[in-house]
Amino acid sequence: MSKRDYYDVLGVEKGASEAELKKAYRKLAMKYHPDRNKGDEQAEKKFKEASEAYEVLRDPEKRQQYDQFGHAGMNGGGFGGANYGNADFEDIFSRFSDIFGGDIFGGGDPFGGGRSRGRSRRRKSRGQPGADMKLSVSLTLEEIAEGVEKTLKVKKYRSCDECGGTGAETDSDFETCSTCNGMGEVRQVSKTMFGQFVNVQPCPDCRGEGRIIRNKCSKCRGEGRIKGEEKVKMNIPSGVSNGNYITLRRQGNAGVRGGEPGDLIVLIEEKEHKHFKRDGDDIYYDLMLSIPDAVLGTQVEVPTLKGKAKVKIERGTQPGKLLRMKERGIKGLNNSGTGDQFINVKIYVPKDLSQEEKKHIEALRGNDHFDPESAKDREKGFFSKIKDVFA
Repeated sequence: MSKRDYYDVLGVEKGASEAELKKAYRKLAMKYHPDRNKGDEQAEKKFKEASEAYEVLRDPEKRQQYDQFGHAGMNGGGFGGANYGNADFEDIFSRFSDIFGGDIFGGGDPFGGGRSRGRSRRRKSRGQPGADMKLSVSLTLEEIAEGVEKTLKVKKYRSCDECGGTGAETDSDFETCSTCNGMGEVRQVSKTMFGQFVNVQPCPDCRGEGRIIRNKCSKCRGEGRIKGEEKVKMNIPSGVSNGNYITLRRQGNAGVRGGEPGDLIVLIEEKEHKHFKRDGDDIYYDLMLSIPDAVLGTQVEVPTLKGKAKVKIERGTQPGKLLRMKERGIKGLNNSGTGDQFINVKIYVPKDLSQEEKKHIEALRGNDHFDPESAKDREKGFFSKIKDVFA
């Protein structure tokens, strides 16, 4: 089955700029990403197709080859065909992470995960990169309202203190890899009908490091890292929500033999509150009033995120009324303002009454002020008088 034209896949003209390619791919990737289309094989296919098209067209050399020879020019050894048929989605996404906005605090992927960063950037350092880590931190509504500093205990690989992370007993125990001559990569030249192509791959002997160890460190056995525990301090801003995450750069697992450390992705979990329900930056509190207090009015004490406060209840307050306490809610993310606290008034109606209490209630049954129909008639009379005044 023939492949679709890459420009048609992305929906751009042949002369599209890099920015136009990036915008088109971002739109398609956000739409068809597997995290948003669980079990949808058609969406998965379109995501891979768009990823393949963008991988080729974003690279000037590959794009020139494609424009000249079409899909046939992508099958040579030098370009590898950009085949995503059996690719892992983590790997695909890491290739294009530069076109997406990161998490709300600087980095990461927009679907909530801690995916690996661009491999080409990592390979510039000696050794192999460390893996990213993910952990959760639970916050109370009070902590979210003002922001908080947390100290996390993280079990991870850390740099070996015996060899300084090199993996060797001494600095003189390294020798240049004879397979790649210290380059860390090997090249294979292949000739095709379209010309000569060069395929570059990490050296299989030194794994891209360019050197090998004669005498390995006895403590870490040549890895340059050991298992341990570290305390990591982090500032969590106000206004975060359940499911948000913060990426702490280079706070994940240490790399092998001096490789770049991974990141630590901290997921935010919001604890259920005893009194409040949250809606954005606003909070809601259910206040239960007795019938006499609702009828006659009173002053009550209600909880807030900063202690307690007194609230005046006007006489005749109806159930379901919302009372607003301005700026008693949550400080918004990035100083976007402070929410309010709302008090939802509810009326408590007792079920079990004494004989004396029943007599008092029964005496009110025929009273016009306790009769809903009489109240409606009074309201109608009031509004008719208003109309006469302004007629």
